Amino acid sequence: MSTMHIPADVAASIRQNVQSGRFGDEGAVLREALRLLDARERRAHELRASIEDGVAAIERGEGVELTPEFMDRLTREADEMDERGELPSRDVCP
Repeated sequence: MSTMHIPADVAASIRQNVQSGRFGDEGAVLREALRLLDARERRAHELRASIEDGVAAIERGEGVELTPEFMDRLTREADEMDERGELPSRDVCP
């Protein structure tokens, strides 16, 4: 295994997380940090793809004008979903 040089503040944070009992060892801290970074990057990719889909829909003339009436309808639909215990799409509620 190669040696890595970690900034002092990062090493201190890793040690603090282990000493607090939150993680069993330094490797566990780093694995969790990498897992969260990967999840964040996947979500950013998903959001970029959704934006691209939306832009393409607008370019095809499939856009919707954001009028007060449209926003009221969206609010009603969201309230109804909430009453049924349904979660909104991750694209609109990250």
